[in-house]
Amino acid sequence: MNVLFENFGFRALWTPELLVGLIVIGILYFLLITKWRHRFKGSTPVKTRQQIYFVLALLALYIGWGSPLYIAGHIMISFHMTQMVFAYFIATPLFLLGIPAWFFQALVDRFRNPVTERIFRVIWSPIMALFLFNGLFSFYHVPFMFDTLMQSVVLHSLYEYLLLFAAMLMWWHMIAPLPSAFPLSDLRRVGYIFANGILITPACALIIFAPTTLYQTYTDPAIWAQVMAYCLPAGTEVPMGLLSGPNSFTFLEARMDQQLAGVLMKVMQEITYGFTIGYVFKQWLKKEKQQDGTLTISDIPAAKG
Repeated sequence: MNVLFENFGFRALWTPELLVGLIVIGILYFLLITKWRHRFKGSTPVKTRQQIYFVLALLALYIGWGSPLYIAGHIMISFHMTQMVFAYFIATPLFLLGIPAWFFQALVDRFRNPVTERIFRVIWSPIMALFLFNGLFSFYHVPFMFDTLMQSVVLHSLYEYLLLFAAMLMWWHMIAPLPSAFPLSDLRRVGYIFANGILITPACALIIFAPTTLYQTYTDPAIWAQVMAYCLPAGTEVPMGLLSGPNSFTFLEARMDQQLAGVLMKVMQEITYGFTIGYVFKQWLKKEKQQDGTLTISDIPAAKG
């Protein structure tokens, strides 16, 4: 990382505009759960645990979309994949865990009408969420699509926001922050998590087992310089020595870096989904205890006869 600090200034490394935006969001959140809470029907004090989740979500999103990882992700794809893990597999579920249910309920009540309900039943359905995120994620890693997006600041930013929205949809059905809205049974939530793990596998396998390097962004110096120029402040010279040479930041050969990226994504996805399955089972058992004081699996019908 020392090479990055030697070649780039504060703005390029730390993305202060993103940091300021996330701080503002954090301030609004704490105003919402304290000073403005009485404006929401059925609001209750937000637990300290939820507040910590939200702060960690802001931090994870900053690491994913800003911080020195932003520059590093333009030099090595393994760092780029780490960015995606923080943004879509860590920050997103933490946001859903940190935002109180009464706020989600207020949003649903505010926008509920016959037209919007029909629209949301399509957009917010588990099947739509399942295929939207995994489809967008897989399409993003098609070499032509990846290189095209990386060479366009506007398109890449729009795609990132679209991925974040799709990740919110996907995680909504795993976390179930508002059980009354578009619910899945606990057993189906577990199956839904497994389905997500299966659907993301082809994209990871493509990256891991490709016989050659896939992305010109990391192998063609001309394209790399163009991509780097977009993420640096105006007038900053692109240090070409970072891609190759004695002062290179790329400490792995390009194909090995690509393989590491795929492995990182698959491993981190499995870890986050594993924690989520544990979270679902904990909710499930708690619900069963509250219902009748015994541990039963209500989703499985009792044997007849």
